[in-house]
Formats: sequence, structure tokens, C-alpha cells
Amino acid sequence: MFKVESSERWVQRMYYFIVNVRASSGKGKKVWQQVEPELRKRQVAYESILTTHKGHARQVTKELTSKGEECKIVVLGGDGTLNEVVNGIVDFTCVTLGYIPAGSGNDFARGMKIPQNPIEALERVLRPSKVVEMDVAVLTRNYKKWRFAVSCGKGFDAAVCHQTMVSRWKPFLNKIKLGKLTYVLVALQRLYADRPKRVTMIRDGGEPEIFDYTYFVAVMNVPFEGGGFEFCPKADCTDGLLDIIVASGIPKWQVLLLLPLAMKGKHVGKRGVNIYQCEKVEFLSENPMPLHTDGEPLFMRKHISMEIHKERVRVML
Repeated sequence: MFKVESSERWVQRMYYFIVNVRASSGKGKKVWQQVEPELRKRQVAYESILTTHKGHARQVTKELTSKGEECKIVVLGGDGTLNEVVNGIVDFTCVTLGYIPAGSGNDFARGMKIPQNPIEALERVLRPSKVVEMDVAVLTRNYKKWRFAVSCGKGFDAAVCHQTMVSRWKPFLNKIKLGKLTYVLVALQRLYADRPKRVTMIRDGGEPEIFDYTYFVAVMNVPFEGGGFEFCPKADCTDGLLDIIVASGIPKWQVLLLLPLAMKGKHVGKRGVNIYQCEKVEFLSENPMPLHTDGEPLFMRKHISMEIHKERVRVML
């Protein structure tokens, strides 16, 4: 599961920093202003690429990983930036990832126990004690595939991600370091406005399982999503399995009570909360439902499927 490299070997190699300076309403820029002087101070060989538009991180990663040469890529941004990088990887055998959190949710960092402090996170990159071979999951919708590292959700949680992206509160709350509160405020609004749907789930090609009055389904690679909701506390990104939560069959006021519990993973076992594990899963809803991967909105869909990617990606920790 793990392999360990000597610190000296890692320091001697070139690092490619893909930096989203616009992450979390400018937090990415501030974090980079802390990290870059430290790189120069330590005389680390690095090249920085500051992203300028959506899809830029994916494009850069594709170029870096298509040469067949060993490549260390450090993502400085939020879960969305990491999502682009994971989707840009051409050759998984030659790339190793590092991560410095600079988003508003930072669920990947939370799940992988990466420090929120930029210099501490940088230390994990420059002198990793271990390199984890991490599962990557793949979403298929309308015959198109998209990878994700944190989670993929359909329904209520995806609607929250969609609205959070355009929320007028998000820039203000990010600036006063209360970015996670955006998710809570939007969640309350969506819970009031959205109507639960009937959803059919098929795990590993088995018999269909039907859930009436479903608020959302989420397929997790790490325990957290939505800015700290610990939906699947036992999710392990190295076990080759998808962890699934289905929230259904209860009135809205009970969901309202469950959300605070989910911040600490205490919702598991409660009525209306169903947890599963599998290698592949399909979902079919009676009507199209909002969809997201790693917090990034996608088009609404009725039918989707997810499975573990055949290749893993190495992550420095």
C-alpha cells in the first residue's frame, strides 16, 4: 500500500507547481506568496505554472505527463484544481502528486491529513515520509468519463456545490476565513427548495435497490465532502473500493438534524442514512438530478455509473 523514499532523493528532483491563484477568492495567491519564498530559501528546483482559466490545470498536466518522463506535480489550490490535474494525467506510471490546500472546502487535504498550514504542507511535499498509491474513481455519464479524487454526488449535495460556486456570500466569507459557512447556508436553502426523488442503485452488477424520497447519493474516495461533512467516515482511498452514502426516506426536518451530526461522522446508523461499499455502482433517478465531481458542477443527469480506475496515482504525504 505504501512505499517510502529517502528525503534526499526527493529534494533533488524538479517540482512542477500548478498554482490556482484565484482559489478561494484569492487565497491561492496568498498561499503561493508564502510558499514560493520558502522554495527559494531552500534552493529547491521548481517551475511554477499559474493557471489563468478553467481547464488550464488539466491542459498543463496533460503536457507534463505525456512525455513518459518522471514528473512531480504539486497542486496548490482547492479540490477543483486537484480534480483538473487528476483528469489531465496521461501516464500514471510517471507522475507523483503533492498537494498544498488553498481552497474553501479542502476536503482532499482533510481526508489525507494534509496540514492546512502552507509551510507545513510544503514540508510534506519536500520531505515525504511516505508515498501513498491512491485510488482514482471514474464517473461515466452519456458515455463520457470523468475522474475524481474526493467524491461524486448526485442530488442535494451536488445542488449545494452548484449554488455555492455562484453564491454572493462565498467571496465575503472566504475573506474572513469562514468559507465553510457558505456550504452550510446554501445547504439549508437547497434543503428547503429541493424535492426528493426516487433513485435506483445497482452495486457490482447485482440486483436493483430502490430508494424512495432520496435527497442525495454520494460516492466517496475520502471521508469528507462539502467543506467538512464526514459522510463516509471509513472511506479509504487505498482499499480499491468506493464508499457510498444514500440519504432517503425521512422528512426534511430529520435531514436538518442529521447535517450537524455529519460534520463529525455521527450520522452513520441513523434512520435514513445508508452506507455501502463496492467496486462499481450505477444510479438511475426518475428525473435528472444535479451532479458534481470533487465539488465541481456537471450537467444534470438521470443515469450515471462510477467505478475504480484501473491505475492509481502516487501522492506524497
